[in-house]
Amino acid sequence: MTSGTLKTKKRTSPWLLYGILAALLLLALLVFYFGSPTISSSFKDPAFLWKRLVKPLLRMTLLISLGLFAGQIIEASGWTGRLSAIVRPLMRWGHLPDGSGASFTTAFVSGTAAQAMLVTFHEEGKLTRKEVILTSLLNGLPAYFLHLPTTFFIILPLAGQAGLLYLVLTLLATLLRTAGLITYSRFSLPPRPVEMADEKKTKKDWQALIQDTWQKFVKRLKRIMLLVVPVYLVVMLVSQLGFFTWLRLQLAGGITSTVVPIESMSVVIFSLVAEFTSGFAAAGALLDAGTLTIRETVVALLLGNVIATPVRALRHQLPYYMGIFQPKLGGLLIALGQTLRVISVIIVGAAYVLLTAF
Repeated sequence: MTSGTLKTKKRTSPWLLYGILAALLLLALLVFYFGSPTISSSFKDPAFLWKRLVKPLLRMTLLISLGLFAGQIIEASGWTGRLSAIVRPLMRWGHLPDGSGASFTTAFVSGTAAQAMLVTFHEEGKLTRKEVILTSLLNGLPAYFLHLPTTFFIILPLAGQAGLLYLVLTLLATLLRTAGLITYSRFSLPPRPVEMADEKKTKKDWQALIQDTWQKFVKRLKRIMLLVVPVYLVVMLVSQLGFFTWLRLQLAGGITSTVVPIESMSVVIFSLVAEFTSGFAAAGALLDAGTLTIRETVVALLLGNVIATPVRALRHQLPYYMGIFQPKLGGLLIALGQTLRVISVIIVGAAYVLLTAF
């Protein structure tokens, strides 16, 4: 598909989706207002609304805005090649364009900005839909390193050696995913011609460039937020109704103790019901008490990761993924990303169990 084809193709507004979201939102509001007194009173509390609704939406809007605007400036100014130069050998081996490299590099700083850049490059005809999907999935590697410092200094004091082994195994799983994705990209995408850098330095009219970029930015941001806000509201309301807690407990109930002892189920359940820090705190306590061995603790943490992370992704990533990428593609990216993540963690975890069995 050529750039001209992409630019001339008219986009249709997903009014059906808006109608469905509006109906779900209205239904959820009615349930909250006329349902449990505790739940309905929560939404009449200004502090609750600020903490759970206004503040997260403002933060999400800011991150999406920065990423979207940065992507448009980079594309319009011709900086895509410079930003992607660091990872160009990897991208070139995978038959991916400079836009993929620019997004991949940006993901080391901001995952939201990197994903928003993909939208800009796609709409400008720089990336095909398949390249957007592959690049978005590849961005999981820089996202891992982006959160690694914080995760490391939380996990290590709580779970000690078991926590360190867990981090190493999840890193191996991330590298395994990346290797598989870039290999698939190489064999599924056609080779790209070597792009020669244009040595001619032309003076840019920055005022006109920023003005044009701003107009496009406002138009796209409105379209994105029309999806992000209602989806976020629906997800938050469903969460308050206890759906995600119920889902986590149902998933936890399906785990057997064939690989790890029943005592380790508390680690998994804490990982599911609360934030991930609680799972590591429970693991550290059981490890220090001698209830679990290091091997059993690591396996329990991996089980918690496999089951809890997809639920968190559904809760936290669904609104802005559906808004940035449009509902169909956003849902596909979450499904593919979590499926590949679970498969890679299971493979690495199974290898660890086998290698430490004797």
